[in-house]
Amino acid sequence: MSLRVGVITFPGTLDDVDAARAVRYADAEAVPLWHADPDLRGVDAVVVPGGFSYGDYLRCGAIARFAPVMQSVIEAAGKGMPVLGICNGFQILCEAGLLPGALVRNSKLHFVCRDQWLKVENNTTAWSSRYERGAEILVPLKSGEGGYQADQRTLDELEGEGRVVFRYVGGNPNGSRNEIAGITSANGRVVGLMPHPEHAIEALTGPTDDGLGVFLSLIDAVGVPA
Repeated sequence: MSLRVGVITFPGTLDDVDAARAVRYADAEAVPLWHADPDLRGVDAVVVPGGFSYGDYLRCGAIARFAPVMQSVIEAAGKGMPVLGICNGFQILCEAGLLPGALVRNSKLHFVCRDQWLKVENNTTAWSSRYERGAEILVPLKSGEGGYQADQRTLDELEGEGRVVFRYVGGNPNGSRNEIAGITSANGRVVGLMPHPEHAIEALTGPTDDGLGVFLSLIDAVGVPA
């Protein structure tokens, strides 16, 4: 029996198919989850993928946060279920209060689409254990509202507790505070990042296969059900 990983689809989601493919590349079962259905279908973990949920009206992720499925995700995360938010998924997790801070318009107000180097700052989370701390990985970045912002107290807390998981290297693409590309919850089970590891799971279709480690890390964290 393989690990079951739910992948949510909202109206406007773009990268659910890619996220499901990445889950399968990690030898887990991708289980489709619908935004209007609170049933998580017995999954062991959840991926909140990228896109433009509900057209990014109000704020990115602000409407998706209230979707019935997200109420179940919030409850499951509170019990320790691993949750990964990618790009718009990161924005949704912040709006839902599962991660601190917010994602705002890029500093130069331009949509950024490029392959981006990241430094792995924390390899003890459910989604980063396959990497060595300090490793640099190359994955695509594509966002218009990817600047991570938080007050100084929150930044000090994230830095002091080692909760910055990924940091931009080779230049700050969007004005994120402290070059933060991804963070984790205090228990290391919920992770959000703006770049797209699901687009870098094999060299044939991505710049590298560096992103696959994110999904393989989950196997280590949860294990394969008997």
